[in-house]
Amino acid sequence: MDTAFQHLIPNNFSNTSKVWVYQSNRIFGITEALQIESILQDFVEHWRSHGAKVTGFANLFFGQFIVFMANDNIEVSGCSTSSSIDIVKQIEQLFNVNLFDRQSLAFVIKNKIELLPLPQLDYALSNGFVTGETLYFNNTITNKAGLLNNWIIPVKDSWLASKLQKATMV
Repeated sequence: MDTAFQHLIPNNFSNTSKVWVYQSNRIFGITEALQIESILQDFVEHWRSHGAKVTGFANLFFGQFIVFMANDNIEVSGCSTSSSIDIVKQIEQLFNVNLFDRQSLAFVIKNKIELLPLPQLDYALSNGFVTGETLYFNNTITNKAGLLNNWIIPVKDSWLASKLQKATMV
């Protein structure tokens, strides 16, 4: 699986631009993906913070991750953040998916994205299904620099590294 995505991120956003990642519990079909991209582009065109236009970006990556980015040229308020959350909730309802499950972890296993419930991680590590070299989608990133450099990283370089150490001690 080609995990290169950096070339799709706009250059005109600062590295401190705010980023939000929403992971779907399934991959979207091509028709759904086209609809979602249209919804996201329409949202970005009308995204406002206290009446000022937010210089924003939103896209669907790998058919499963919705990424929003707001340039830090103006402060993104709670209301403007809520409006992006509202769009994500609409997408959830339209396509019958879950985009807010933070207990589901995404990995690249055998060249495809696999989701693993957090409670099953220790088992997967202990049995070698997930290793330190397995690529992990670190959806906890919060800015453009994190997106570019720390979104898709080996487990050993993520917050999951401590779990990896415990699993190898067993």
